[in-house]
Amino acid sequence: MKNRIRNWWYGFCWDESGMGVVEVILIIVVLIGLVIIFKNQITGVVNDIFEKIVSQSSSI
Repeated sequence: MKNRIRNWWYGFCWDESGMGVVEVILIIVVLIGLVIIFKNQITGVVNDIFEKIVSQSSSI
């Protein structure tokens, strides 16, 4: 029984078949966290860019 559990654990730890999915999910979680943390700064930058676009497009 102990050997069976050890073999299962060894196979579980070293099996890399789903690692790509896990890595993508972790990257998405980190990006969402950064967006939540820097939401105000991102909103300010986007608003500044759109204000410049609107003001410069009126001169064309």
